[in-house]
Amino acid sequence: MSRFLRVALAACTVLTLSYAASAVAGEYRNPVLTGFNPDPSICRDGDDYYLATSTFEYFPGVPIYHSKDLVNWRLVGHALDRPSQLPLAGQKSSQGIFAPTLRCGNGRFYMITTNVTGGGNFIVQATSPGGPWSEPVWIKDAQGIDPSLFFDEDGKVYLTYQDGGERGGIAQAEIDVATGKLKTQPRRIWNGTGGVWPEGPHLYKINGWYYLLHAEGGTSYGHVVILARSRSPWGPFEGAPDNPILTHRDRPELLLQALGHADLVQTPAGKWFMVLLGVRHLKHKHHLGRETLLAPVEWTADGWLKVNGGAPLAEKMQADGLPAPHPWPAAPARDEFGARTLGGDWIFLRAPARDLWSLAERPGFLRLKGTKLSLSDIGTPAFVGRRQAHLNVRASTFLDFAPRAAGQEAGLALRMNEDNHYQLLVAGSGKGRVIRLLTRVKGVNTVLREAPLGAGKVELIVRATAERYVFGYRLDGGKGGREVADFGSAPTAPLSSEDAGGFTGVGLGMVAHNPAAAPMPPADFDWFDYRPGAED
Repeated sequence: MSRFLRVALAACTVLTLSYAASAVAGEYRNPVLTGFNPDPSICRDGDDYYLATSTFEYFPGVPIYHSKDLVNWRLVGHALDRPSQLPLAGQKSSQGIFAPTLRCGNGRFYMITTNVTGGGNFIVQATSPGGPWSEPVWIKDAQGIDPSLFFDEDGKVYLTYQDGGERGGIAQAEIDVATGKLKTQPRRIWNGTGGVWPEGPHLYKINGWYYLLHAEGGTSYGHVVILARSRSPWGPFEGAPDNPILTHRDRPELLLQALGHADLVQTPAGKWFMVLLGVRHLKHKHHLGRETLLAPVEWTADGWLKVNGGAPLAEKMQADGLPAPHPWPAAPARDEFGARTLGGDWIFLRAPARDLWSLAERPGFLRLKGTKLSLSDIGTPAFVGRRQAHLNVRASTFLDFAPRAAGQEAGLALRMNEDNHYQLLVAGSGKGRVIRLLTRVKGVNTVLREAPLGAGKVELIVRATAERYVFGYRLDGGKGGREVADFGSAPTAPLSSEDAGGFTGVGLGMVAHNPAAAPMPPADFDWFDYRPGAED
């Protein structure tokens, strides 16, 4: 195996949203990276692991996570944090940035991905995983999705990608990573095993074999992991006799579903692991999005992979050979908005929206400036959010907002896409200030409840369980004000991928909107609180 491959096959960085490692050596919980973090790709640099995931319409793009033990992760940056790298204007939900591949070695980090309606495939690179990352090098002559890079020991670099759509296959070309120009014509190297959407390919060279790992079945309940090999990077490839080497299809009793889109990493001690996406479903629905799972793998005597000893993956896992546990300090439950800039966990829609928010205009507050764009528009509304990373969580924010005209509104939002979201809003009306619980399901707005709201700051609250969101509020935010604990509730199912469609998960955060002609006063958020339940 090449030195670059040994380095490039390991690694990822993960947020402190991931489950903590067990106190028992070798025990951990899946997902290791919770919430909307699909299509994981991993590499190792020494004893450090780095991981990248898809982001679609959200800005910044492609988070880079860091781990010392493959289980505990923290966010160290984003590969795409400038508009010049990430043109997303006009892209609908679940367009934008598709599956990335992260590779590292010899002091450099490479990330390749697809902006599906914003230019196609491109490469960025950096000398540090936390950035800064370069401007994109666009690849003009390979129009598929899910691109991957393999650095061979002879110095050649191969671009491998999905070609031909639902009934396509895996294509490949030699590439110059500095210029993005192909050195050979693309050619189909593998058609898969007959499943739809052969995609997410990665090429490796191990013990003289070139291995091709990819997904089939579509990124839902029919998802599978496929392995093939050849003595040449160009094939012909033979499929593993036990393909698919991993799937939970036709196993509805298992919590973890949709397993696929895998990548491999080897520890310094020689143990192998796989990262992959999966979902935690409830009655065949999931709303947190596709999450990152970890599985132990081993090579058989005849040179094929066995995942988790042939057993299904579970929440509670045991794996020999994990690096020593290395948890990171827990992130504060409350963001007081006292820093000069927002933390890396906060995300926006399609652009950094710097003219729509400020931490400086009222120090200690996040100020949002509502425009005519709302969460229902394909644009950049005044929305600052974060991934919902836990099924059971209490999220709240303390809002100072006095609307001057009917329709002006600000508050707490839970967003799946333009046509499916929930909002608990302080709003102007013809009768004065009100608190309003608004749902939008399949493009239809419904006011579930509305009540007069007196003057003063208000704490807006949502309590989430696996099946429902329960909304509440308290005037004066806990300073003697009476809490309305159950102002209304809504099921999680309408925000699931099965009902709402798409490839993302629920994002929750703060929003402001001004459909009125009159100027709108700013919406000032004193803090945002995110507290997972004990079982998460």
